[in-house]
Amino acid sequence: MARNDYQQQLTELRDRVLEMSDLVCHRLERALEALEAKDDELAEQIIAGDHEINELYLEIEQTCIELFALQQPVAGDLRFIAASFKIITDLERIADLAVNLGEYTLQAERDRYSEIDIGYIGSQTVEMVEMAMDAYAEDDPGTTHDIAALDDEIDALCENASQVVVRSVLEAGTGAVEGVEDEALLDDVSRMLLTIRDLERVGDHAVNIAARTLYMVENDDELIY
Repeated sequence: MARNDYQQQLTELRDRVLEMSDLVCHRLERALEALEAKDDELAEQIIAGDHEINELYLEIEQTCIELFALQQPVAGDLRFIAASFKIITDLERIADLAVNLGEYTLQAERDRYSEIDIGYIGSQTVEMVEMAMDAYAEDDPGTTHDIAALDDEIDALCENASQVVVRSVLEAGTGAVEGVEDEALLDDVSRMLLTIRDLERVGDHAVNIAARTLYMVENDDELIY
């Protein structure tokens, strides 16, 4: 394969990864909208559309495998292809977490824990993913450290939210709360804790993307863990 063709394949790989990230972020935003509005129809669309992400993931994965096998890349090109391969894995998992949010929407029957701003936490995690993908698109190592710092803030928000939920259980004791039986309360508690956990995981995946970008650009594994 001519050198120009090879470079074009690398460019197309980056474009496909960015295409996947745009789709995943859109799905995540829509899943958060469905959760906040208790929009079952929108939640079902998010769940049903997951196959599109999976198919795109497999297509890009195959491109990476072919580049590894046929081109035997070295140095910067090798790091770029390897980083792209890892990044699409994180993006696919973020899409799975968006599906989880859709499922929680379908399960929710009441509004509890209004003091927890899930919408804000979710929007911050979306912003982290977008920042990480911008760093990948622009070969920007500086932003990767900013994303790692933002993750600490997300972790703190999620920890505080979890404490609110746990405190409500302790205060409820074994009695009913607002006329809702214990079993219903525990369902709400479980669903909210899972929601918080999943948003925290989105932030973790954004850090993973940033870490791979830093390694790709500067051969620096500081953020990889």
